[in-house]
Amino acid sequence: MTDTPQLGRARWVALGVLGIASFLDGLDTNIVTVALPSIQRNMEISFSTAQWTLAGYALAFSMFLITGGRLGDIFGAKRVFMTGVGLFTASSALCGLAVNPEMLVAGRFAQGLMAALMLPQVMAVIVRTFDQKEWALAAGLVGGLLSLGSIGGPLLGGLLTDLDLMGLGWRPVFFVNVPIGLLALLVGARALPSFRADERPRLDMPGVLLLAGASLALMFPLVQGREHGWPGWMFVVMAAAVPLLGGFVVQERRRHRADGSALVPPTLFRQRSFSAGLAVSLLAFTGITSFSFVLTYYLQFGLGWSVGETAFAIAAWPLGIVATFQLGWRFGATRGRQFVAAGALVMALSALAVIVAVHAKGADLSWPYVAGAAFLMGVGMGLSTPILATTVLGDLPPADAGAGSGVVNAMTQFGSATGIAVVGAIFFGMVGTGAGAAGASRVSDFGDGVQTTLWYNVAAFVLTAALTPLLPRSKPAAATDGSEDPGRTNDDGASGELVADGLVPDAA
Repeated sequence: MTDTPQLGRARWVALGVLGIASFLDGLDTNIVTVALPSIQRNMEISFSTAQWTLAGYALAFSMFLITGGRLGDIFGAKRVFMTGVGLFTASSALCGLAVNPEMLVAGRFAQGLMAALMLPQVMAVIVRTFDQKEWALAAGLVGGLLSLGSIGGPLLGGLLTDLDLMGLGWRPVFFVNVPIGLLALLVGARALPSFRADERPRLDMPGVLLLAGASLALMFPLVQGREHGWPGWMFVVMAAAVPLLGGFVVQERRRHRADGSALVPPTLFRQRSFSAGLAVSLLAFTGITSFSFVLTYYLQFGLGWSVGETAFAIAAWPLGIVATFQLGWRFGATRGRQFVAAGALVMALSALAVIVAVHAKGADLSWPYVAGAAFLMGVGMGLSTPILATTVLGDLPPADAGAGSGVVNAMTQFGSATGIAVVGAIFFGMVGTGAGAAGASRVSDFGDGVQTTLWYNVAAFVLTAALTPLLPRSKPAAATDGSEDPGRTNDDGASGELVADGLVPDAA
């Protein structure tokens, strides 16, 4: 076991491997969005299957993120990380080679699951490999690559699909991961240090299964209900999420009292501000992900835009993030509530702008209107998301910061999946009868659908802003005295100090 930081140039090579993995996760969270309508046409898949293609990744990631950190503590961060990278690469190839919808959805779930193995190990390796004074720099570089992949995903997905490389259509959207993943495997095998956590926690498998069961019981009817005509058994399945979630709460309390190995420590919820913060995170990300989802479908299915046209219009989104990201990062730490509220209201304004533009322009909606609204959405994200997790964690004691961060990050991913399920069910329910129509009828059906569903986004963002007074008050940044143990990691495999200080940004 390595107890002291690994010095020399090798640690920067190891950091590059960690950065590649983070880039892949950020990329695959969003790269499919713009290409999804083309995938649906090419494979002749249903709207619900299209939802699973996008939401499946986020759902699997959210359900197993904390478990991935625990596995790193038990079996060693390098072993779990390399397993995650290898199977993520294989899952990407599976998606690219998919010959039917079931194969594609299975590949996307597998990608999300493997990302949940990779990402928690990143901070665990950093705190073991770098001096404490270098943690901030290392975490910032890795976080920057994650954000780069996240904000560049839609544009790259659109370009790869539109180029139709070697006649493969949308498949390079997934194949692009294969050489990148193989490079990470080859270099990581030699560069990454091997170690295990000093204290190896037990894995809370009953908690994992109960949480996964509750999540699927809620999500499956939301995605499949419309397609099956909402039979009675769908509501029974949805109702089953309540006792499963209750069982999860009982299990976590029992496990915490027994040996402190609960998947989600109940002590986190002693702070009401943390519970409020989870609600804020959930609401914000249901709106963020579903916005791009319904907008992409409206532009391509409703207005007949090409993948490339859609990608270039939505490319204004990352430009908006870049325009305000540093502002939120530098000044938001001491004004967390204000920045989260301001960002949420700007995002609400973005969704409202699309509603107004679609109502006024209809089939004549042009690129500047879409790009302007996408830019506003990015501006709002840049103001709020860099400091959202840090703000939510503000009232937690340092010992709970790592576990709390894992829960917050899992909640944002679950919010993304839930937004696609809920908004997608409403949107496709409205456009289903006109999806195959042509001309004015199609434009009208999709126009009505996008306007109706974007009112959800407006409401979600406004409610997010309204809840921010319940978040912890920002505290002045305190200088570290260097007393933290560099080798100590928390339940999600991340250094408590780094996570609490907001040095690991969430995916955009």
